Amino acid sequence: MSTQRWPEQGWALLQLLLVVSVSQAEKPVCRLTGDPENPQIFKDGDIMLGGIFSFHSSWKEFQFAQAMLFALEEINNSTDILPGISLGYMFYDVCGSIARGVRVALALANGNELVSAPSEELCTRPAQVQAIMGETSSSPCMAISTVIGPFHIPLISHFATCACLSDKTKYPSFLRTIPSDYYQSRALAQLVKYFGWTWVGAIRTNDDYGNNGMATFVETAQQLGICLEYSVAVFRTDPPDKLQKIVDIIKASTSKVIVAFLSHMDMDVLIHELSHHNLTGYQWVGSESWIFDSHTAAMDRHHILDGAIGLFIPKAHVSGMKEFMLDVKPLNSSSNELFAEFWETLFSCKFKQSKSSAGNLTECTGHEDVTKVQNSFTDMSLMPIFNNVYKGVYAVAHALHNILSCNKKCNNKVINLYVVLFYFNENGDPVAKYEIINWQPTENGIVDFVTVGLHDASLPVDKQLNLLNKSLIWAQKSQQVPLSVCSEKCLPGTRKVLQKGKPICCYDCLRCAEGEISNMTDSITCVRCDPEFWSNEGRDACVKKEAEFLSYKEIMGALLTAASLLGTCMTAVVAFIFFRYRQTPIVRANNSELSFLLLFSLSLCFLCSLTFIGRPSEWSCMLRHTAFGITFVLCISCVLGKTIVVLMAFRATLPGSDVMKWFGPAQQKLTVLGFTLIQVIICILWLTISPPFPFKNFKEFKDKIILECALGSAVGFWAVLGYIGLLAMLCFSLAFLARKLPDNFNEAKFITFSMLIFCAVWITFIPAYVSSPGKFSVAVEIFAILASSFGLLICIFIPKCYIILLKPEKNTKKNMMGKGAPPSSQSTSCVHRYQRSM
Repeated sequence: MSTQRWPEQGWALLQLLLVVSVSQAEKPVCRLTGDPENPQIFKDGDIMLGGIFSFHSSWKEFQFAQAMLFALEEINNSTDILPGISLGYMFYDVCGSIARGVRVALALANGNELVSAPSEELCTRPAQVQAIMGETSSSPCMAISTVIGPFHIPLISHFATCACLSDKTKYPSFLRTIPSDYYQSRALAQLVKYFGWTWVGAIRTNDDYGNNGMATFVETAQQLGICLEYSVAVFRTDPPDKLQKIVDIIKASTSKVIVAFLSHMDMDVLIHELSHHNLTGYQWVGSESWIFDSHTAAMDRHHILDGAIGLFIPKAHVSGMKEFMLDVKPLNSSSNELFAEFWETLFSCKFKQSKSSAGNLTECTGHEDVTKVQNSFTDMSLMPIFNNVYKGVYAVAHALHNILSCNKKCNNKVINLYVVLFYFNENGDPVAKYEIINWQPTENGIVDFVTVGLHDASLPVDKQLNLLNKSLIWAQKSQQVPLSVCSEKCLPGTRKVLQKGKPICCYDCLRCAEGEISNMTDSITCVRCDPEFWSNEGRDACVKKEAEFLSYKEIMGALLTAASLLGTCMTAVVAFIFFRYRQTPIVRANNSELSFLLLFSLSLCFLCSLTFIGRPSEWSCMLRHTAFGITFVLCISCVLGKTIVVLMAFRATLPGSDVMKWFGPAQQKLTVLGFTLIQVIICILWLTISPPFPFKNFKEFKDKIILECALGSAVGFWAVLGYIGLLAMLCFSLAFLARKLPDNFNEAKFITFSMLIFCAVWITFIPAYVSSPGKFSVAVEIFAILASSFGLLICIFIPKCYIILLKPEKNTKKNMMGKGAPPSSQSTSCVHRYQRSM
């Protein structure tokens, strides 16, 4: 505060002290300052009630007063409530002024006497009225309740809805018969959410009613996922440029729904401005202040509000009220001046004693028929609000009745308690119930306020909103619910990604990544499928992954199976041929026992490849690797035995050498058995310590499950394979040394070729096996088994079968001993030694 004002304040303080000192020196009296306030409508009674209305603002204010008069007359004529006690009243016109409302409230509390009688306590006297009905708006009620609250005089409003008035610490004596805006704002947000409008604009009255109501709406809307594109305030006294800015904001917006938390007076001003710009096509959602106002509907000549939807107080019927309110006779009224003014406005006439200029108006008789006038006064559209006034008066009457029934032991404060208990909750609010109103224009241009649903705040949240089975009319008379979203809904298979710098209602829809899905609309995340599942093409469901393994039914599996069976059959045919011609020199010269054992092991090699085909199981995984390892070692051991016999027979050239006795048939069998037993021991250790097992490989392919056999112990696998390779290299080396022996007995040459093929196949197998994905690695292993088996079969046995079947003339002992020149003695002795070893 500026220091320049201190002298002025000091002078005022001095004056106050002088007044106090003089007052204390004189007789103690209370004097009224200023002009007295006189009621416009008055009737004396045993108990007085006050009424604060704005008669000159609109006809409905006059109707509110009429509703109060109707309730008072009913109570005064009743023998059940306050028998023998009359209720009087004083109605004041405050002309919409908050300051005048406070002044009138003090007049109702203190009375209008200029000087009160002396009393022992300065200015202490009972209140003139026991309760006050009014005001219509929230801001005046806040001011009035603040002033009369300390006196514990109830102020009961029929239309003040601001949630702030429920604060009993600030407004302890305020009550109302209309629900708080706290419930209305939340109900409006639920209504907006129900129709899927997540992108809306908001306009509010720039006063306590609009600001508090919109604040609650915004809070609830955010909880429900509704975003406001804009929120602007308007007041009926705003200059044209501010109204123009609001119009520009609406034009520039992308939202098609406007939530209007406006008083009917501000809505009238806004509609007038919007009509100049023909802003149609917007869906309006309205508060109870204007959504059921016939005057606002009459002003909307450009059909800007067609299809509007909003909340209003449920319809009510009070027997005889309508007839009473329409039976207005100014000549019979106790306040002729006020009623005469109303009558002149209603019928566009004038009384002789009227001070207004005559103009071209006809003369009023006072007996005109009100029921024949078609305007907002006669349509009774605000009957639910009239009923609120009616209920408020009855609440006070019942409270007074109970007070007077307690044998005068109650004080003035008790009236507040009884009023609360009779109609209101602990905050002075009634139960919040609303009708959902839809503006449906008719053919004659009149708006029909159709009830299309109900909202009951006393029910659980999910059951509060209940739309009736009625067709709704939307903006521009559309039958389809309008769409008002910042971004279209994200369909299943996509997720929402917020747009930078924009509200949460503005987002982009991104397709879920592979292996992820979203199965609901507007999902904010994509959920990864379980390892055994994969996302479908639409990314909206997880489907079971295709299990991939080398199957007998597919072409590659069928071909490998056929090759395995072909090799087995060829081996059987060769064995049959060797058995059929077992006494011939070529069979006898090739160690027939080892040959048959080799043929048996080759058939097992061909058959063991079948264990690699089909769905892997615990037993097949253990069988395939061990069978492969043992049969191949048995096979190579036989080949190695034959190689050693050939090599020793033709290398033991010293006279009298008996080295061959160590490589007879028994020793050959033991050699094969010994080499094979080593592999058996390796396999047993492998199966005991960490055996192969079926395994689902999810890493190789994203959309497939590779069913394969895990090695268990990699050391065991490579030990088995390494031992086979060691025997093969040893066999190849020995066969290579014996490759230049006499042609007719040179089996070592064919063994060399077979081992060369065997080693080449398995050396190539290792990198191919490691790099092949999924079932192809199994196919590579089968191919290596079959190729090496075919190499041994063809190189060792096919040439002999050729001689047996196609060149029988060469299958003679003489031919085995040599051809052309007589054989040397060394060669002859070698042959004999080889034949003895067989």
